[in-house]
Amino acid sequence: MKLFSYSSCSTCRRAIKWLKYNDIPFELIDLLKSPPSKEMLISASELYGDRKYLLNTSGVVYRSMGSDAVKKMSDNDLFEQLILEPRLIKRPFLYKSSKCFLVGFKEEKWAEKLL
Repeated sequence: MKLFSYSSCSTCRRAIKWLKYNDIPFELIDLLKSPPSKEMLISASELYGDRKYLLNTSGVVYRSMGSDAVKKMSDNDLFEQLILEPRLIKRPFLYKSSKCFLVGFKEEKWAEKLL
């Protein structure tokens, strides 16, 4: 299991603490240095049913781009942009398998999928 995280993100720190508390092994990956692959992002988007769930809409990068610009991007362009600017990805981003991704940290959702 891979956890893509950003050290300055308090939500990521809460997710890491929760995983450790529940003795769930994971590989911690710096989101900015090694973002999820395009294939992972596409799979997560398909699983969630909409690419908007992958976006960190409260972040500075998203706000500076503007929601209209992001909405007008093709899927391919958006996924490329997420890799080029990983701060656009909602975090933490957890990859368990091609059928199990968790984006953002909601304790009840993580418990349902991981415990």
